[in-house]
Amino acid sequence: MGSGINLREEILQMYMSNYHGGMMKLVIIGGEPLDTLEAWTMELFSEVKAGPLLEISPKTDMPFWKSGKLYKLEAVRDVHSLFLSWTLPCLHKEYMKKPEDYLAHLLGHEGKGSLLYFLKAKGWASTLSAGVGTGGTQRSSYAYIFEMSIRLSDSGLKNLFEVITAVYQYINLLKQSEPQEWIFKELQDIGYMEFRFAEEQPPDDYVVDLAENMLFYSEKHIISGEYIYEGWEPELVKHVLSFFHPDNMRVDILSRSFDKQSQAIRCEPWFGSQYIEEDIPSSLIESWRNPVEIDGNFHLPRKNEYIPGDFSLRNASIPKSSNDDNPRCIVDEPFIKLWHKMDITFNVPRANAYFLISVKDGCSSLRNSVLTDLFANLLKDELNEVLYQAYVAKLETSLSVVGSNLELKLYGYNDKLAILLSHILAASQSFSPKIDRFEVIKEDLERAYRNTNMKPMSHSTYLRLQFLRQIFWDVNEKLKVLATLTFSDLAAFVPELLSQLHIEGLCHGNLSGDEAINISKIFQNTLSGQTLSVEARHGERVLCIPHGANFIRSVRVKNDLEENSVVEVYFPVEQDIGKDSTRLRAITDLFSNIIEEPCFDQLRTKEQLGYTVDSSPRMTYRLLAYCFRVMSSKYSPVYLQSRIDNFIDGLSALLDGLEEETFEHHKSGLIAQKLEKDPSLSYQTGDYWSQITDKRYMFDMSKLEAEELRTVGKEDVISWYNAYIRSSSPTRRRLAIHVYGCNSDIAEAAKLQEQSWTAIDDVESLKGSSQFYPSLC
Repeated sequence: MGSGINLREEILQMYMSNYHGGMMKLVIIGGEPLDTLEAWTMELFSEVKAGPLLEISPKTDMPFWKSGKLYKLEAVRDVHSLFLSWTLPCLHKEYMKKPEDYLAHLLGHEGKGSLLYFLKAKGWASTLSAGVGTGGTQRSSYAYIFEMSIRLSDSGLKNLFEVITAVYQYINLLKQSEPQEWIFKELQDIGYMEFRFAEEQPPDDYVVDLAENMLFYSEKHIISGEYIYEGWEPELVKHVLSFFHPDNMRVDILSRSFDKQSQAIRCEPWFGSQYIEEDIPSSLIESWRNPVEIDGNFHLPRKNEYIPGDFSLRNASIPKSSNDDNPRCIVDEPFIKLWHKMDITFNVPRANAYFLISVKDGCSSLRNSVLTDLFANLLKDELNEVLYQAYVAKLETSLSVVGSNLELKLYGYNDKLAILLSHILAASQSFSPKIDRFEVIKEDLERAYRNTNMKPMSHSTYLRLQFLRQIFWDVNEKLKVLATLTFSDLAAFVPELLSQLHIEGLCHGNLSGDEAINISKIFQNTLSGQTLSVEARHGERVLCIPHGANFIRSVRVKNDLEENSVVEVYFPVEQDIGKDSTRLRAITDLFSNIIEEPCFDQLRTKEQLGYTVDSSPRMTYRLLAYCFRVMSSKYSPVYLQSRIDNFIDGLSALLDGLEEETFEHHKSGLIAQKLEKDPSLSYQTGDYWSQITDKRYMFDMSKLEAEELRTVGKEDVISWYNAYIRSSSPTRRRLAIHVYGCNSDIAEAAKLQEQSWTAIDDVESLKGSSQFYPSLC
């Protein structure tokens, strides 16, 4: 009770008026017959009381924000983000016409002539997204909120008002040109194709989506409503576009360069976040209302050549009863090795083509590793227009640096996949960096390095990998090297990097063997690099922690205001090789299955150490291990470590006391889980790909583990625990990572050295005197 309000009464009142059948939607998905599902529905939900039907009627005349204001907010990470928001009328009833999505497609486009293309050419921005979000606040019965978010460079922040001027010039272009039916038709084709070939999603997510859809779509469109575009109405597009004017706009800028000394700082009441509210000069608002000119670089996008037209299935001639085989190696040459599997399970016109490209000396030194990052980012920047068009047509690409290799993934509709691959490889073969883009991308990379490890969970993973991997370049060192690199350094490096290559790939899905072989020829015919010898390819080596060792690494969080601490306790098991490796993985998974729930119950539910508590196996470049992890804003790492140790010591009694029936229940549950079919093509590709990148090539690994589990007894799990986890075991090895939140005192870490822990401050010198496992991948 406070200020005369009985809180319990208020909550009950809210419950009584809102939680009734008229306000609720129910969706049930199950494999049982409809009669059974109906009977269960009656049994479980007939008690829900009836109530008046919910009427979602548009409300008007409610100002959302004061116009003509600029709000400045302080960012935790090193970013400058500009958010422009406009209120549109409620468009619930127009879900088939989707005028807001038509405008989002144009305002958020990344091809030539677009707003982002222009801002990037000026060096003012690196990314832009636009549209009405999916949440309830963005799509309420009061209004739809259309938001444009632009990631600015330092120069973009300095020219903030010029950036907004460019936005209004582009909006003016849209107002002056008639809405285009052919653009609507492209969106319609893509939406129809996405609905027709939608991949199955987990049923628990799907029911949530459908229940929400019931609030907005008519009965016949509950499943298809988000995909369909029907009823082209240019006047409706013009009407919605008329709301894009500066008097209806809110401007927020989120940046690290926030003036903390300003007299104008205010605090918002809920989280105490600081912000400054400023007036935008009226002369500027007037110039945005009626831009004098439209820059000649702005124009509507060109037609999208990546929208697929061929949806025929390559497996049509194969008898459906044929065995669902594993991927086969269909090209095995010194330069390229390619695995292929034509899908006969999911029957969708999609394919996934993944490639691991080993380059010459990509990470052999700190300098090379930074130059490789720069090259990958500049190449993506160069390809952005092509990759964006393909992305709109649902053929996506990712290009990243993984260890010392480049990883290229193409996934989506297979019709134009080979054409897109040709474009990408041709661009990388003829790649020559441009000085203006070099400066912008260098600034982006600098920011990405600075923002690494801002979250304590990812920070602890980073520290664990830094400890385990023989070659691991520290991000702070990379930042120092990046500052010294010049355009000519990169220009000289790229030809050397690509002079020797080796490619290993997987083509999986709606691609025939001939099409996959053709894909390997695209690599051979486009890239002029020589073959990188087996010896010159980088293999990951992982540190072999000696038996009985207890290493600990304690560091502070990177963000001074971060309250959460993290403790990660890592127990190496064995290298994943040899005839016993499948059995060892199976026992490790079974141990995990048995203790997962007690671990959560003890450390989170009962002791309430923190929100995140997990325990699970780890596989790090083929080193099998087991890991416990807790994140807490309340307790220090030293205390969390003591509670994890206490739980681990109690496992001996838990495993001994496990009844045979309970043990068998865990075992049969895990066997069933391992024999479960993959829910979609992309899941299956992911499983195959990890076998290839780990160089294990055991494509039926889950099946083999399930077989092995049948002969695993309780005593096997106990002896596994006694060897690798139990504190009295002479063969146990431990690595603990402690990340100290701002409320914990890192001086406490000294206490742990009295408890047989060895503190590691200089990781590199430890590596210099350590043994490493032979490289397997």
